Amino acid sequence: MNKDNINKIEIIKKVTPVIEKATEEFELELLEVDFVNEFNKWHLQIFIYNPKGPTTHEDCEKVTTILAEHLDLMIPVPFYLEVSSPGTERKLKSPREYEIFKESRVKVKLKKTTNENIKNFIGTIIDYNKETGLKIKLEETNQIIDIEENNISQIKLEPKYEF
Repeated sequence: MNKDNINKIEIIKKVTPVIEKATEEFELELLEVDFVNEFNKWHLQIFIYNPKGPTTHEDCEKVTTILAEHLDLMIPVPFYLEVSSPGTERKLKSPREYEIFKESRVKVKLKKTTNENIKNFIGTIIDYNKETGLKIKLEETNQIIDIEENNISQIKLEPKYEF
C-alpha cells in the first residue's frame, strides 16, 4: 500500500482509543498522536505525560510494549512506533495542555501586542479559562496578564537551566 492510499486522519481516529486505554492503565496521559510519513517510512508518534512526575524512559517502554501487538493489527502498512515524553521545550497545542502544564514556565509569542505593550515574553501559566484565555505571570515584572487564546502565535515550555 503506498502513502497516497493511507488516510492518516482515519488511522489516528482508529488507534487513539486504544492508545488512551493503554496510557490510562499506567496512570499516564496521552497528549498527542500523529501518523507521519518521513522518507517513505510511516511513523506513529505518541506523546505521553506522567502527571505524578517526570515522564521516564520506563513509562515510554511500558506503553510501547503494550501497544506494539495491538497496533500492528490496526494499521495496514509497516510503521515505526515512537512513544516519547512531551520534551522540555514542547510547543503547547491545546487548552488541555495549558491545564496540564499550569504553573510551568513558558515562552510566549503573540500575534499582536497586549495592552501592556508586550509581544514576546517568558512567564508562568497561572490559569486557563475558555472564555478569557490564559492568565500568565510575567517573569520580568511579576505582573499577571490575560491573553486571549486567538492572540497566541506560539507558546512553549521554557525550562530554566541552572549552571
